[in-house]
Parts: sequence; structure tokens; C-alpha cells
Amino acid sequence: MNDQVAAGATALPADSTAGYAEAADALAVQYEQVTFEDVHREVLHLIPSAPARVLDVGAGTGRDAAALAARGYRVVAAEPTAELRAHGQRIHGARTVDWVDGALPQLPLPRHPGRFDAVFATAVWMHLDAEERRAAMARIASLLGAGGRFFVNLRHGPVPEGRRMFDVSAAETVLLGRAYGLTAVYQGERVDLHGRGGVRWSELVLESA
Repeated sequence: MNDQVAAGATALPADSTAGYAEAADALAVQYEQVTFEDVHREVLHLIPSAPARVLDVGAGTGRDAAALAARGYRVVAAEPTAELRAHGQRIHGARTVDWVDGALPQLPLPRHPGRFDAVFATAVWMHLDAEERRAAMARIASLLGAGGRFFVNLRHGPVPEGRRMFDVSAAETVLLGRAYGLTAVYQGERVDLHGRGGVRWSELVLESA
């Protein structure tokens, strides 16, 4: 897995979360302009039934985490950017979401031991380099219970200034998952819901044996 810099990026920041703290106010508005149902429409039927245990990695403002909690799921939202966590707690404070400060690839969850029925990583995976993705997939596999599912959304196209993104294909992600015992049960693509030129998305669902 030789990383290619995603289109439009030049010198990459070292940190996978680079640029998010500075843009948190604008991103909070952007994230909440689309719904959980809009983003995950094609895979809603693959989410385990409530009250399954769900982990939302890189939860941002908690849009997805709050929607899942409202549906009766037990949700842990991991978000390493303090500014986005603060927006999430402000916007969705009434929802039953347990927020943690954590990020892949290590993603320590000392207050939340045990396995999850589903893990979401929306617009997260392409921020990790090849070695980080290997470690992250191993961590995800360790967090999923038998039959648990990993929901991945990969962004392709121009990179916003100051961000760190790699051109990660769906095929590569499926192969990496297979190396850690995860099998693809869904592969698809969608347009960018914000209408950004040149941006498209891959959607994957990988299932644990």
C-alpha cells in the first residue's frame, strides 16, 4: 500500500486531525446541513438492530452519534478535536451519547471495555497513512464482536488547504479488512452531498466473522 497524496494536496501536515480545530465553527454548520439518513441511506438496512452497541469514530459534531442514540442505540462518540466535541455537546446535548477524546489508530477506550456491534468511520479513513491504516484496521477488528460491522466512508478528490488526506481506494480498504478477518458485505459510491466539485465518496461495510 503505497500512499498517494490526494488531489490538490502539496506538503502534508503530520497530524491526521490537522486543520479541524481552526475550522471547527464552520465545520459544525457544514456537518449539520446533511442528515445521518442522507449520508448512510444505502446502508441503513445493514445497521444491527437497536439497542446494539455502536462506536462512532471521528464523530465530529455528533450528527451520526445523536441520530443513532435517538433510534435507541447505545453510542460512544470518539472525537479528538476538542472544538468539535464542544460543538457536538452544545448541539446534541440532550441525546444519550457518551463522548470520549480518542482517535485511530490506537483509539484507547478505557471507560468502554468490550466489543461493539457496529463501528462508524465517516470521512476519517483517508486521513491515515498506510501504516496507520494497518494499525487502525487491527484495532477496529479487535473492537467488533462476532458479526459486528464496520461502516466506512472514504472521500476522494481535492483536499482542503491545511488538511492531511491520502488517496485511499475502496479496493485497498476491502483487502486490508480481509487481512484482519473482515469481509465486505456492501460496496458503493455516492456524490458529494455538499456539491463540492470533484469530490466523491466510496461507501463500505465490512463484517467481522
